[in-house]
Amino acid sequence: MTKCLNNTMNAIQEIYKNKIVAVIRAEDYAEAVEKANAMIEAGLKVFEITVEKEDMLPAIENFAKRPDITVMAGGIVTSMSAMSAINSGADVIVSPVFQVSLLKFCLGNKIPYIATVSTPNEAYNAWKSRIPLIKIFPAKSMGQVEYIEDVLRPMPFLQLMPSGGVSLEDFTDYLDAGAVAVGMGRCLYKGASLKEITERAKFALIQLNKHENKQI
Repeated sequence: MTKCLNNTMNAIQEIYKNKIVAVIRAEDYAEAVEKANAMIEAGLKVFEITVEKEDMLPAIENFAKRPDITVMAGGIVTSMSAMSAINSGADVIVSPVFQVSLLKFCLGNKIPYIATVSTPNEAYNAWKSRIPLIKIFPAKSMGQVEYIEDVLRPMPFLQLMPSGGVSLEDFTDYLDAGAVAVGMGRCLYKGASLKEITERAKFALIQLNKHENKQI
């Protein structure tokens, strides 16, 4: 089950536009769908659903049916897993590492590939490989906002999406530092009811709106 090619290739632009990627890790696909739906109710539109296990693929299929939602398959490390995610309708493949073989596979299947890196050297090599968006993880452990500033100072051309420890209170600071988007995970749903997840997502969007208005 796949979306049309144009929708898939526009997925990266949707990330740039929406700036918040909700990163969902769950015990099963039903839990992932519930969490995502609670955030969709608040207005979030871009999701990375970790599919380290095949039984998580129905969560991808669920949102692949919706043209208003961008759904990415996270935790992908093999071409076989990438193909399963593509067949399930994923708009983007996200890997926790940078693999040239996986990049080539995604290029061959005309689907965007987001690599995860930690160091400036890794980020540069990913950019040199024409990866359109580079995930920096774990952002908090690497030095938080200051680390993003340090990486971008000599290489402002990098399109970075910090993730890992990004919070509701500081995510706009990453955008101010030059990140094009942020990945937000547990801060949106850890220890929260579905109603609380919706409220947290609403709060994030309010903060983003204030940030965007400040930039005008």
